Amino acid sequence: MSSYFDEHDCTPLADGAAPDELLQFARFLVTSGNWNHEEFASLFADKPPPPTSKDFIDNLPTRVLRDDSDSECPICLKKLEQDDELTLLPCKHEFHSECVLAWLSKAANCPLCRASFPTDDPEWEEMKKQKARAENRKDDLEQLHNSMFG
Repeated sequence: MSSYFDEHDCTPLADGAAPDELLQFARFLVTSGNWNHEEFASLFADKPPPPTSKDFIDNLPTRVLRDDSDSECPICLKKLEQDDELTLLPCKHEFHSECVLAWLSKAANCPLCRASFPTDDPEWEEMKKQKARAENRKDDLEQLHNSMFG
């Protein structure tokens, strides 16, 4: 389990430094479950995902297809042919490199399964963390309920 400081990409206070009370209160709201993530998420409701992180894209594995395949690229719908360059996403879906790079430059998800990928947008990443925390709290409450009444 990562520490709070690692998760939020911050450093502890220096000796003798005073905490920011507003930031402390915001952290209290988040950790106590009283943060209304719906309002925060509504800021992004109509906004499509930002482009995928440049670092993430640069580290995607590629390969050259050495034989003909019966499958097709799900983006351009062209048949995958010998010597085509393919890019593999972490969700194990494979596409023509030029097709998927064009997609990822506009959206941070897989065109097939919508698996989410990292972005360079800190607000979007924070919103994803808040959604994940809300889901975890929901699962924890369900598990607690089932252990008491199940």
